[in-house]
Amino acid sequence: MCFGRSVKMGDVILGGDMGVNTWAAFAGTNENAIIDGDFAVLENELQSVLKALRKGDINIVAIHQHMTLEHPRMIFLHYWGRGNAKNLANTVKEALKLTK
Repeated sequence: MCFGRSVKMGDVILGGDMGVNTWAAFAGTNENAIIDGDFAVLENELQSVLKALRKGDINIVAIHQHMTLEHPRMIFLHYWGRGNAKNLANTVKEALKLTK
């Protein structure tokens, strides 16, 4: 799954095709899966997304920025987790609901 967002740097609009996106990848089995992904969040969304992921036992790997001087300010949150595939997917779904 991949969900794009848009930011503006100067007069240029950057979107999901330029890497401003949220995505998730799965591997393994239904019972023993791994999820790896990235959230593109606004600054005011960061804490609630972090809490939702940690509530579902998904680990936070990195929080950083890919760009400078973009508007609105976009924070990238890399995550990783292991467990039941449906539970992992539901956790990411709940976190995704917290973004615009």
